[in-house]
Amino acid sequence: MCQMSRYSNFESISLNWRGDDACIWKRTTALHKKVGNLTNFQVVGDITKDSTLAPEYFKGVKKVINAVSVIVGPKEGDTPDRAKYSQIKGDSPEMVEYIGMKILINAVKASVGVRSGKLIYGYEGNSVKELAWGALDDVVMGGVSESSFQVDPTGGENGGPTGLFKGVVSTANNGGFTSLRTRNFPVPEDLSAYDGLELRLKGDSRRYKLIVRTSSDWDTIGYTLSFDTVEGQWQSLMFSKFEYDGKLNPTFVEGAFQLPVSSIRSYIKDPITPRFVHVGSAGVTRTERPGLDLSKQPPAVRLNKELGFILTFKLKGEDLIRESGIPYTIVRPCALTEEPAGADLIFDQGDNITGKISREEVARICVAALESPYACDKTFEVKSVVPFSEPFTVDPENPLPEKDYDVYFSTLKDGITGKEVLERSPIAV
Repeated sequence: MCQMSRYSNFESISLNWRGDDACIWKRTTALHKKVGNLTNFQVVGDITKDSTLAPEYFKGVKKVINAVSVIVGPKEGDTPDRAKYSQIKGDSPEMVEYIGMKILINAVKASVGVRSGKLIYGYEGNSVKELAWGALDDVVMGGVSESSFQVDPTGGENGGPTGLFKGVVSTANNGGFTSLRTRNFPVPEDLSAYDGLELRLKGDSRRYKLIVRTSSDWDTIGYTLSFDTVEGQWQSLMFSKFEYDGKLNPTFVEGAFQLPVSSIRSYIKDPITPRFVHVGSAGVTRTERPGLDLSKQPPAVRLNKELGFILTFKLKGEDLIRESGIPYTIVRPCALTEEPAGADLIFDQGDNITGKISREEVARICVAALESPYACDKTFEVKSVVPFSEPFTVDPENPLPEKDYDVYFSTLKDGITGKEVLERSPIAV
């Protein structure tokens, strides 16, 4: 038995199928250290320069927390009333928050995976991925069975194209099998971000066998799985474990057969948890919100234009994450403090709240989000219940109990970003 999650670079597939069980190494240009049960690998790069964040640096990285932000602060000291707050140090908000986000997503997308999976072969809407298939039948041992693979332009589930494995199987001359095998892939398929393979096919009541090989050599170990089909029905078959008992096929009959296969793709198993957690900022949708009293808003909202449209580009960066297909969480903290974690929290959606929250608390929220299905594909704001005017401290002799952040995550809803107010059509009068 082999867990599919171990597979990384697929060399070929064979109805006879193939792959490469390569070890995964994280290439780094700096250091790594052990933190609890986790190994922390640090890549030194510049988010605004794609040459420093090559995808191969992230090979084997399954989850990402991003807290990169443009630097706001005086270039040459500030006045007591922070008159020089409206200055950007270093790269512009557009370069860091928007273009930098594009670069980062492109760098990590292959390693962390996308919710819809990766199409390896087939026809799905406007997506087409071809593979070169060849027959490997019992003629190699003197039999007379024969098979082929062709594209049926109208045989798909919705009248579109589908692949078709068809032929005639015979036990003459001690034969009795037909099979197809792909050529070795020119570039191995990296499926390390996924949990298994999903086949979409139309059954004929027969049992078939799927083999995935993990080497480009001709005759190597094959990870094998038999599967039954239902006659005349399109089925999605999902395989995350490969095991084979070697027993005879109980549904075997001689004669003609055909098996339409519309797609083969990798998948992420349920429940899906976030693969990309991003620390943004509360206030990103408020700069153009009608009727908002700016005097009651944080400085970044009031000074968005002076700060190079910092919140505008933070919002554009968020949109890139939401559109990427990567399972995500977007955390929008209110004003960050150096106070300890532990205060009671308020989670909210719609981008309306103001307040403060500990940086340490935000870090804990991000780590917890990585393991929570409730946090997946959610955008939310967070603050502590402690007012700005009151400091928050923790007695080291009486530490506070750890929070169950799922209590907060479970209250969140899909699709709420705060942009709803901006996008709402005016009512005709």
